[in-house]
Amino acid sequence: MTADLFDDVEQPWVEPLEDGAQVLRRFASARAPALLDAIIRVTEQAPLRQMKTPGGHTMSAAMACCGTWGWVTDRKGYRYQQTDPLTDKRWPGMPEILRALAREAAEQAGYPDFEPDACLINRYLPGAKMALHQDKDETDFSQPIVSVSLGSPIVFQFGGDRRSDRPRKVPLEHGDVVVWGGPSRLRYHGVLTLKPFDHPLTGACRYNLTFRRAG
Repeated sequence: MTADLFDDVEQPWVEPLEDGAQVLRRFASARAPALLDAIIRVTEQAPLRQMKTPGGHTMSAAMACCGTWGWVTDRKGYRYQQTDPLTDKRWPGMPEILRALAREAAEQAGYPDFEPDACLINRYLPGAKMALHQDKDETDFSQPIVSVSLGSPIVFQFGGDRRSDRPRKVPLEHGDVVVWGGPSRLRYHGVLTLKPFDHPLTGACRYNLTFRRAG
């Protein structure tokens, strides 16, 4: 990996999405190599895995977690817990570079007191997607969600307060960060199917880091 690969990184800019929600374009681009190194360190301790929903459906995106809390799904339901169900050990600590990025993005979007205690790491390969859903397993809805895209581009869907509301389609590229909270905190959201793409840093895959205040 050479330094000149990132010489032409675009300067970040802010794109309003909805009331309480913004897309911070290219906010994470300059730190992407270090972020990916941190992902590797975390997933060496907590391997990526495709979890099953309570209904028995296998999620198409592979997931791992770091921080005090990790989000899990299985036959028992959706929940946060402090231990990895694969190892029975505590989730790896959240690397400071991840925590700092989440705090800075939240502050940029108007949420200055965000202190994440959970980071969900999703890996998407071509064909993977995430259906419309709400992030509602957290205890404090006054805290925002910070979502970081790394690698292959994808289309983010940002819907309304009901699953049936027609979502807005938002193309996301490498380094883009979406932050939503306040009146948008419980909006339905997801991503469309990842299309084949060869990214210079991640190859065919896309990583998504989602930071939350869970406890």
